[in-house]
Amino acid sequence: MPLADHLRELRNRLAKGLLAIVVASIVAGFYNKQLMDFLAAPVPACEQGQSNTGGKCANIVFNKLLSPFTTTVKVTLLAGVVLSCPVWLYQLWAFVAPGLHRSEKKYTYYFVAAAVPLFMAGAYLAYLVMPISVKVLISITPDAAGNLLELDDVLDFTVRMVLVFGLAFELPLLLIMLNLVGLVTGRKMIHWWRAVVMGVFVFGAIATPTTDPIGMIALSGPIIVLFFGAVGFAMLNDKRRARRNPDAELDDDEASHLDLTPEPVGRIESVSAARALPEQAGADADGGRTPRVNGYDDIT
Repeated sequence: MPLADHLRELRNRLAKGLLAIVVASIVAGFYNKQLMDFLAAPVPACEQGQSNTGGKCANIVFNKLLSPFTTTVKVTLLAGVVLSCPVWLYQLWAFVAPGLHRSEKKYTYYFVAAAVPLFMAGAYLAYLVMPISVKVLISITPDAAGNLLELDDVLDFTVRMVLVFGLAFELPLLLIMLNLVGLVTGRKMIHWWRAVVMGVFVFGAIATPTTDPIGMIALSGPIIVLFFGAVGFAMLNDKRRARRNPDAELDDDEASHLDLTPEPVGRIESVSAARALPEQAGADADGGRTPRVNGYDDIT
């Protein structure tokens, strides 16, 4: 299609995706209290008559006049984006798919089929780890102080944890895709295991918005297991590729193996080949030139 038609189609796809988000957000608005209770569940709330000093529990409060409204809008929009993801993801796919080849579409199906469960597993693990992380964080509170947490801060903490865990679980899938397109081999990946393990633990310590080691271990452990799973898949794929094409693993500046075994040439074929060649123009005994064959020398 012309560029204007592509832009018009992109506008229509975006409009449909945004409409789905708005409708899902309106529906989620009727359950905003349940959503807020769900997001605040990892925080150990103080019971009636219980003091929030000493780092044992915390009270969720709003310190600004507009905080209840803005937090409600943020929660409903977040729920709308999550609930409507099948619609806007389909609109994105419908815009991109016509430009892909059949093999590229097949790999895209595999990628989405694996990416969604991995992200959901990371998000679920984050929600399981959050209560422990919150308890460790508020336990640092001195005995003379108390904990008053804004629901907006709790929401930001939850979203960050879910996104960090969910996206981190996509790293092995990225390595598998790089192996499928031939950019990295399983042998190279296994040579990186020390650096990868160290880098994953450092990433877990920096990415998790907590200071406790529980979140770091909960994030780093599954990623390392998934990394070695990706290495195993890459090595099996390399063996399959080598059976189909022995020269597939060669570098760009590396020569392929040549068969230098001499083959016998028959006397009749050699004689006929020699007769088929014209005589070369060379110097004779008197220093002159031999006549050309059919008016041409060996070059022309």
